Amino acid sequence: MKIAYLINQYPKVSHSFIRREILALERQGFEVQRIALRGWGEQLPDQDDRQEQERTRYVLRQGPWALLAPTLRVLLRAPVRFIGALRLVFKMARDSDRSLPYHLIYFAEACRIMPWLCEFGAQRVHAHFGTNSAEVTMLTHALGGPPYSFTVHGPDEFMRPMGLDEKIHRSDFVVAISSFGRSQLYLRSRYADWPKVKVVHCGLEQSFFEVSGGPAAATQRLVCVGRLSEAKGQLLLIEAVARLAAKGIRCELVLAGDGPMRSELEKLIEKHGLGTQIRITGWISGSEVRGEILAARALVLPSFAEGLPVVIMEAMALRRPVLTTYIAGIPELVHSGETGWLFAAGSVDELASAMEDCLSRPLEDLQRMGDASYNRVIARHSIDNEAGKLAELFRAPSYPARP
Repeated sequence: MKIAYLINQYPKVSHSFIRREILALERQGFEVQRIALRGWGEQLPDQDDRQEQERTRYVLRQGPWALLAPTLRVLLRAPVRFIGALRLVFKMARDSDRSLPYHLIYFAEACRIMPWLCEFGAQRVHAHFGTNSAEVTMLTHALGGPPYSFTVHGPDEFMRPMGLDEKIHRSDFVVAISSFGRSQLYLRSRYADWPKVKVVHCGLEQSFFEVSGGPAAATQRLVCVGRLSEAKGQLLLIEAVARLAAKGIRCELVLAGDGPMRSELEKLIEKHGLGTQIRITGWISGSEVRGEILAARALVLPSFAEGLPVVIMEAMALRRPVLTTYIAGIPELVHSGETGWLFAAGSVDELASAMEDCLSRPLEDLQRMGDASYNRVIARHSIDNEAGKLAELFRAPSYPARP
């Protein structure tokens, strides 16, 4: 079966879960065409991502003017469908926080993709994220393309008006990555469409589970992996380290990642005099991330907004407990006292308390938590199992086209 995948930017350092899903589907016999709007010039530290970059077709690689000719061809060949899809564009603009010109560009991108889908023989199209990639996919279907589906991760899709109701209504199915995500899609769709909302978790390769996490690390180091951004709560994490230092509790912290808040974080580290205790790595490869997790006592992720972070799954697969906030889908995976610590988002007091408890725990407790983490994540987040669920949905008969 031939499936086209459409992603806004691919590959991307923070989107390794999409690569894993595509490769797992190919192992199950699917042919997958990778299409992305952008990402051809991205500097990627991971060799696997660089290989995916070479296999991906990019809609905007030749500039926006390259969209004009395909749009005119669709108009001439299928004027009735063209006008119908154009009406849908105006409807989406009314239901979105983005103005009409953006949606007209999405329409032109759909026209650009149409011949690629025909040439490949795509039987279905699947998008990741409920944002513009899902709209472009919906518009290709309105223009006469294959049935479509999409995966919603959150939290962005739940925080902005973007016509999710219409995208869900016209789709064959929509995937949420957690039960919490499913509830948010119920909230933003018609009751009649609820049966189309499915839960398929993001997953890890078998090789992740085969890596020996080894015994709990005796170091006083914690690691936070993620983009340096407001949503990840790293500023709060630095404040918590400063509080522990004021109590005479030494804590090493590694911030593995990079992003727009790096300079602000560096200034706060300098303000508190924590330069010898906190290290920022910048972007690093997947194997380097794995090494940082293994060298730490636990993963800490004080996020303010999330879907269900893949890095939590990775740490648990490496038998490391997790300190994180009880938001979104996280409590479905992390159980406080069993596989780690859960604390209130935005509370530096609870964050510092959880860190202090983790740093003071005997290694036997950490090992017990690490083993429980491994057992839980392997049962819920094997990529081949989760891709198998997705494969069943792809192979199911398509619904009739929706008006």
